[in-house]
Amino acid sequence: MEIAGELVLRLNTRGEILHVSKRTDALIGHGSPLAGMKLFELVRLSDRHAIEAALRQAIASREVTRVSVQMATRAVLRWYELQMIAYDDDAEAAVLVVGHDISGQQATEERLRHMATHDELTGLPNRSLLADRLRMAIAQSRRTDRGFAVVALDLDGFKKVNDALGHPVGDALLRVAAARLRETLRDVDTLARVGGDEFVAVLHGAVDEVEIHNVARRMIAAIQLPFEIDGNALYVSTSIGVAIYPAHGETDVKLLAHADSAMYRAKETGKARCIIYNHLSFNQVEHDVTMEAAMFEAVRNGEFLLHYKPIVDAHTRQIMGFEALMRWMRPDIGLVPPNQFIPMAENNGLINLLGAWALKSACVQLKRFEEAAGRKLYVSVNVSPRQFRSDQFISMMDDALKLSDLEGDQLMLEITEGILMSDPEHAETLLAKITARGVRIAIDDFGTGYSSLVYLKRFPIAALKIDRTFIKDLPDSIKDAAICNVVLSLANHLSLMTVAEGVENERQMEFLSAQGCSLIQGFHTGFPLLPDALIDILKADALALQN
Repeated sequence: MEIAGELVLRLNTRGEILHVSKRTDALIGHGSPLAGMKLFELVRLSDRHAIEAALRQAIASREVTRVSVQMATRAVLRWYELQMIAYDDDAEAAVLVVGHDISGQQATEERLRHMATHDELTGLPNRSLLADRLRMAIAQSRRTDRGFAVVALDLDGFKKVNDALGHPVGDALLRVAAARLRETLRDVDTLARVGGDEFVAVLHGAVDEVEIHNVARRMIAAIQLPFEIDGNALYVSTSIGVAIYPAHGETDVKLLAHADSAMYRAKETGKARCIIYNHLSFNQVEHDVTMEAAMFEAVRNGEFLLHYKPIVDAHTRQIMGFEALMRWMRPDIGLVPPNQFIPMAENNGLINLLGAWALKSACVQLKRFEEAAGRKLYVSVNVSPRQFRSDQFISMMDDALKLSDLEGDQLMLEITEGILMSDPEHAETLLAKITARGVRIAIDDFGTGYSSLVYLKRFPIAALKIDRTFIKDLPDSIKDAAICNVVLSLANHLSLMTVAEGVENERQMEFLSAQGCSLIQGFHTGFPLLPDALIDILKADALALQN
């Protein structure tokens, strides 16, 4: 017994200590003999059930039984792994207990568990632990019939701090921000860092919008205070989105997705504010993993195709060009609306592949249209934000022009106002390269985005596309008529071409033509069609002109 281990004890079947080694007595002795005490009295209260169960198992099985418990030594509680085996001693059953100190091992395991569930930089729960906490919150809410709120937030302007001063300063700012946010919450709430400058809080029992907005205001105020780091006074803000269980989702995935959607809406509409998710106003199609998988298959199977919408001269009604529109024909469903798959392709990166294919296909197809029409035409192709940011965009455009043998001015690229204003320096550099090749730039949905007139002066814009929002109520709407007149007058003074979208009747057509609009597109002048149908129309028009 003296050499068997750090702790060696002999018990009877009731758990009473019959004998201990001298080393055991030195380690856990209490100034009085241990013999006669129960082993259960030497372990932490919360471990007594475990050691009692282990003792019963050892006696019943007559095999070695192991259990890890904390025992009170002369100094502190320490972890021991106890091995128990029952045997017969003078016709009476006894139990031999041998223990080894595993405190160091337990501490290591605890550190590893903490690292697996907590963010190393801030010490906050990470995404993995957050998912567990959310599932626990959902289970508790179902039992108590009391909801909770999920708050998603990130720091506005943090990237500029990282870029200007480096990651060490950015990391220091994140640590301070995490501490400030934690102070705005109750002990029962959870705050997690889920990546970069993004945080998520779970507010237990919070379903009242007034209460949630109060918490959000405290968070925003805490972050707006200056950050004093390495002699720098730094200022950032935070945008917040909220989803409430169960009104906005009954799973952790949906709650996080809807809170994220609300947060991005807050960033898009001014930043440093809180928006609570609303099913009616947030009508984007929810992310569908099945559809995303089908998209990748569709690329391999050639299910994407282009329709072409005619663009006509506002005065002569003659077709001058086409806008190429991407469509997805799913064999099992039919045509998938673009507003379902385009945002998804933008998010998962497929838009670069699809966009390159669309640009090349449209340029090659235009040559066939010109052969049918017997005259020069142009094609207009939409460019997504992700495509515009791609380093390969210029070479991709060059390939399309070379492959089709088009002149530069026969290609028009449609971009949104947001693309220009999100990174003006990059936009200016890229647009200069594009226009150097003769390719023209059109601003799509003009007047519905940033609507900053600065870019009309700064960037080499060739055309403005007046959004259908301002067209649909013409000519009866006084406000829409005034807006169209201003845009057309502005374009005329800047020598810009204008294209009116969504023209659906003759009255709209006549009004726009009278006001000096250059080009028209819409159901009134031509539906989006497959190439063969348009070739027939172009051939008929060419024949009519000859006669």
